[in-house]
Amino acid sequence: MLSHEQMQQAAQGGRTQHAVYVYEAPVRLWHWITVLAMTVLMATGYFIGTPFLMLPGDDAGMYLMGYVRFAHFAAGYILAIGFAGRIYWALVGNEHARQIFMPPLFKLAWWSEVMFELRWYFFLEDRPKKYVGHNPLAAVMMFFLFVLGTLFMIFTGFALYSEGAGHGHWSGVVFGWVLWLLGDSQTVHSLHRLGLWLLLSFILVHVYAALREDIMSRQSIISTMISGWRSFRD
Repeated sequence: MLSHEQMQQAAQGGRTQHAVYVYEAPVRLWHWITVLAMTVLMATGYFIGTPFLMLPGDDAGMYLMGYVRFAHFAAGYILAIGFAGRIYWALVGNEHARQIFMPPLFKLAWWSEVMFELRWYFFLEDRPKKYVGHNPLAAVMMFFLFVLGTLFMIFTGFALYSEGAGHGHWSGVVFGWVLWLLGDSQTVHSLHRLGLWLLLSFILVHVYAALREDIMSRQSIISTMISGWRSFRD
């Protein structure tokens, strides 16, 4: 949470504004690459689950689903490589770079802040608290739904990919165990598709919350992921 000293800055007209550098360039770059990769993955993944009607023939246009699958696999590689790089930056970057990976889940006072934020989002609190990085509710949602959800999609996705990659392919060596752990290929397909809808639901809430906080909390949220600087306007 923003300290009292950080919030104090005299300005003309009685209005205070303070800016703090929060998100380093690698974090911001990863964020937008992930946005693009997930957009492609969700669109193509939906059509892989409910494919277009394919008619027999030699027309090159009949290979449409092949292109869809290729785009899905390529975006999957980009997502996984970017996520691995993001984990590395969580270890070497600033404190905000690791916030969504290591929330203080065992601190009772932190959960009190989570409940306050929940009340704020349900319009049960009059004034918001200000945080330099993610607020506690955002951090817990990012950890359980986005971080763990993305890991689940990477593991199940590459496990399914290994089925068509052939015996001895690295994806089968690294992720093949997921297939027998979860039962069978069809179960993994179903869970992977369920993960699509869970992540999509999270993204919709995430975008809404960012827009809402940018307006109601009078602090920059969206522009911070572009410039890296968070400004507080009261």
